[in-house]
Amino acid sequence: MTAVAESDEGVAPSPGVAPVCPLFGTCGGCQYQHLAYDDQLALKTDALRGLYAGLAAVVAPCVPCPAPYGYRSKLTPHFARPRADREPAIGFLQAGRRRTIDVAACPIATPAVNARLTELRAEVRARWSDYRRGATLLVREASSGVTVDPRDVVTEQVGDLSLRFLAGDFFQNNPFLLPRLVAHVAQEATAGGARHLVDAYCGSGLLGLAAAPHFERVLGVEVSPSAVSWARENAARNARTNCEFIAADASAVFAGIPFAGADAAVIVDPPRKGCGDAFLAQLCAFAPRTIVYVSCNPETQARDIATLAAAGYSCLRVQPFDMFPQTRHIEAVATLTRAA
Repeated sequence: MTAVAESDEGVAPSPGVAPVCPLFGTCGGCQYQHLAYDDQLALKTDALRGLYAGLAAVVAPCVPCPAPYGYRSKLTPHFARPRADREPAIGFLQAGRRRTIDVAACPIATPAVNARLTELRAEVRARWSDYRRGATLLVREASSGVTVDPRDVVTEQVGDLSLRFLAGDFFQNNPFLLPRLVAHVAQEATAGGARHLVDAYCGSGLLGLAAAPHFERVLGVEVSPSAVSWARENAARNARTNCEFIAADASAVFAGIPFAGADAAVIVDPPRKGCGDAFLAQLCAFAPRTIVYVSCNPETQARDIATLAAAGYSCLRVQPFDMFPQTRHIEAVATLTRAA
């Protein structure tokens, strides 16, 4: 995730707002605990409006998280190579430095994640002398429980969907706001009247499966064969019979799609680096009626949308969601339509 605002300039902290975490300012994970939550939302909304000022897009107020603390369902603490002259530090990078600080508990993580983190830290410390190098750990909570094994298969419930995937795979880590984000993406994809849907960068299938009841046919596209396997299993698990998932080569993402872009919507949910020129060229050539672009990095999102605008797309609106309270990060959903 990339910053959308580097400072709190223009937003005065409310009187009496004290950071919850004793490591705030030392740990690099959170930047905004000293701000009242309404101020955090206003700051993020203003930052997005600045990014999109040149695209004439309407940026709506940021949707708040129902749980500003205790929301994060996944932590990946790490430790450097153990040294005899240093106390074990298992945690996260220090703000502004490439140094790991010890973090016993994280207030933005769920209680279940913190409870398992305490146990995991004790397990690692008990065999500290056995480690010859550093490592990154995992603590993930899902509907099926809490695991520390990235190879475990977990089950997560999002609305009426039951999804299975590997614990170490990417999946949104804010279950409190995720259903609302997913519903918004589905609504925006259907708003233009398209009959078919392409879910690009589909992962384990969440966004395409959620929107499927509103379309005649849904085709999920992924460059990862393992992710496609999970998406297919999740389609069968949720009886989404109008969904198909294919593993596509990155150089020919839309080559196997059996319907025209003119009657299709495309959901784009790329990694934080954005789409890249090759993908955008293919997307423009496919020429979908509607594009719904989901991103945890509004800077690369705005860059890519400027490219799409030059190809004839108008960015109608941007809806931010505060998937990462207490931090400077944000998730944004942009809706684009092709000019007639």
